[in-house]
Amino acid sequence: MKVVIAGVGQVGWYLAKMLNTKDHDVIVIDEDRDKLMEISSTLDLMVIHGSATSIEILNEADIASADLFIAVTQSQEVNIISSILAKKLGAKQTIARIDNNEYVKQGHQNIITELGIDSLVYPEILASNEIVNIIKNPGILKSIEFASGRLVLFSYKIKKDSSVIGKTLIELTKEHADLKARVVAINRRSKTIIPRGNDTIQAGDIIYVLTDKNSLDKVYEVLNIRKFQVTNIMILGGSRIGINTAKALEKCCYVKLFEKDREKSLQIADMLKNTLVINAEARSAEFLIDEGIERVDAFIAVTGNSEINILSSLLAKRLGVKMAIAEVENTDYLELAKSMDLDYIINKKLVAAGHIFAFTIGTKVESVQSFTETDAEVLEFVVKEGAKVTTKPLKDLDFPKGAIIGGGERNGDVYIAVGDTVIQPGDRVVVFALPDVIDKVVKFFK
Repeated sequence: MKVVIAGVGQVGWYLAKMLNTKDHDVIVIDEDRDKLMEISSTLDLMVIHGSATSIEILNEADIASADLFIAVTQSQEVNIISSILAKKLGAKQTIARIDNNEYVKQGHQNIITELGIDSLVYPEILASNEIVNIIKNPGILKSIEFASGRLVLFSYKIKKDSSVIGKTLIELTKEHADLKARVVAINRRSKTIIPRGNDTIQAGDIIYVLTDKNSLDKVYEVLNIRKFQVTNIMILGGSRIGINTAKALEKCCYVKLFEKDREKSLQIADMLKNTLVINAEARSAEFLIDEGIERVDAFIAVTGNSEINILSSLLAKRLGVKMAIAEVENTDYLELAKSMDLDYIINKKLVAAGHIFAFTIGTKVESVQSFTETDAEVLEFVVKEGAKVTTKPLKDLDFPKGAIIGGGERNGDVYIAVGDTVIQPGDRVVVFALPDVIDKVVKFFK
């Protein structure tokens, strides 16, 4: 696949890194020579200096032969205009990053499609959706549903007092043979492991478990995951993420939103119907205590400053909040934030990049999902007749070591995959895969 990426910010860089394989021909366009020099010295791809809104520059990239054009510059206008031009010049599919929800409103998307843009990506909405999903599933890091909700993949950080520490996956399977569940990945010290039976679980590991919905409560019990209901929420920052999150949660929860800018806080108050908007910084322990922090179930820090988000979330945890969520946009701080006592970390750029990456795999994959804590991807396939994955039991299949088939759906029933499982045509299967083997995985489903 030939992919042209306009913009070498964090989203563009992440996508270029993900696509930097022999199966993809990647070209990046940017007006910043230093960024182009940096990415070309790191990745094996072609770079073009100039504006993606220039027809000459797009022709230099041979846009007419491009399978996919992705515009992820810092400018919404540049992204929209360049995507329209790319489509008119022959690109098969175009994606534009935007920062205005007007374009994604019902009834407006047809206009965008007619202009030649196949898909719009609004990182703030994607990040807000992720936060809402966290609030609805407290106690775990993230969950994704498959097969109309009957299969659930969730991530969870192992606490120091967990009873599963030191046990191999084989031992856990024998102890809980009645459970329909499988550990499909382990993130340990920022490295993702696709586990085998003899791998053990250690304190601090983030594990990824695929389970039958009916087994979920029992799996939570085994892992000592404490479920609780979130009804009282504080949001720090009247950013677009903060506003969208409040809109979604004010229907079911009591929400306070703090914004330090007085004029902006007044505007936000007009936008939100059932959220208490307070003009304040809300960063001191004394202020948070006065605002009843000890009664708050979830504290969400989504200002434009990663340092403030991290520190205020840590403070909220120290003051007794059950759950703290911090938006960390500075990727230099991501690893540091992961090592701290933060429950959840949100990076809208990585969320957006994972969403866009789904378009690069082609029609063989139904969906692609990402977890912030790992660079691995979760792929959902509908198995075709004659696909290589159907020829043998999984244990004899020579499936890529950096990937694992967790389970699937067949004729309305769900299953957790084991060594003797034979995948059949028509199955919908869930695969957890590291970036460098995704192309190999796709070949098993051709």
